[in-house]
Amino acid sequence: MKKVLALILAFCMIFALTACGSKTPASTESAAPSGGTEITLWTYPIGNWGDEKTVKALTDAFTAETGIKVTVEYLTYKDGDDKVNTAITAKKTPDLVMEGPERLVSNWGANGHMVDISDLFDDTDKKEINAAALAACFNADGKAYEYPLVMTAHCMAVNYNAFVEAGADQYINKETHTWTTEQFLKAVDALYAKYGDTVGAVFCNGQGGDQGTRALVNNLYGGTFTNAEHTAYTWDDAKNIKALKTLYDQNGIAYDASIVGGDEIANFYNGIFKMAFCWNIAQQLNPNSAGNGAGKTANGDEIVFMAFPSEDGTAKLQGGIWGFGIFDNGDAAKIEASKKFIKYMCDSAKTVDAVRASNFFAARSAAEGTDLSKVWADNEVMNEYTKLMPMLGDYYQVTTNWATARTAWWNMLQKVGASDGSEAAITAAVNEFCGQANGK
Repeated sequence: MKKVLALILAFCMIFALTACGSKTPASTESAAPSGGTEITLWTYPIGNWGDEKTVKALTDAFTAETGIKVTVEYLTYKDGDDKVNTAITAKKTPDLVMEGPERLVSNWGANGHMVDISDLFDDTDKKEINAAALAACFNADGKAYEYPLVMTAHCMAVNYNAFVEAGADQYINKETHTWTTEQFLKAVDALYAKYGDTVGAVFCNGQGGDQGTRALVNNLYGGTFTNAEHTAYTWDDAKNIKALKTLYDQNGIAYDASIVGGDEIANFYNGIFKMAFCWNIAQQLNPNSAGNGAGKTANGDEIVFMAFPSEDGTAKLQGGIWGFGIFDNGDAAKIEASKKFIKYMCDSAKTVDAVRASNFFAARSAAEGTDLSKVWADNEVMNEYTKLMPMLGDYYQVTTNWATARTAWWNMLQKVGASDGSEAAITAAVNEFCGQANGK
């Protein structure tokens, strides 16, 4: 009789498990995570989200509140993609991953490896989340593969002491961090007259820091890099060609095929260049970790971050967006636990701590009634940098054929720099490489 009862009990347990497993992974009706649920998070080094001590404090607080244990693996940009792709092939992906839409949405999501988490975005979320960040997390079919936590705006920087000595400080608005194309060109003229050498470089040895060269070219005369639908590259328009030629003809600006963005920063930091096109809050906080303090060059000159110049002084800045996505491992309870983790970090009173850990800026204005606009009120540099955030432009890094386009861009810059600088030669180079980006 005991054996019969045991068999009946076992059958009931199997039936119950089968019933739970029949739920669709992304459904909000899926089994709620139990207190004993364990999930895994793989995170790229996004500020201090790459620091074990910082992240452990965050995950321990989450576990204490929910009972859900989180195991974290820390990736690097050197081999992180390889590890994730290997895990996908082996069907051993983590439950959660932290990175940007170009990976979560355009790559792993587009290839069917991620859970559609569009159910996590209610009407309030859609109002509070920055429009560019929100749009980047969804694909054209309305599926969301990322929930944004933080963002930043990439910009440029100038050596303010050098500008003052050259009389070029009159051409920048230090309060708003903006200037026009005309003011930028006049400033370069003044710097070149003073120093008689390259004051800024269009670096193009590779893709490192290429967001800077794209933003410079696109903003000068209002050109675009892609169409609004993110299905085609548009840098072959006349406005971008005009910008490329203007930069070619400008004394003090050089197309430099020997350096990438990191080299440009080093040259700027060491006083060789008087401006840098590859800049963001990370550099502004401490350019080279040399102990000179935030916003200082190697010899102590003041660094002023600037929006890229445009004809009317209103820039559209390239951005970085980072958040969480869920790999579809077919386990409803783990998926629900992962969703709970996302909302805890990105849309709760705890979001302040998660944002501060990143050293970037909140992707939304508020989270469940908590005002996020004052997250960095106690940090002078971060607080000042928030002036750039409203200038964040379209996040086009999710455009089809992105990897090819990035390579084509710096190859095009090299060809422009090596040309005779004629409009015909520049146009030919632009058409050739923009065609490659569009798969022609």
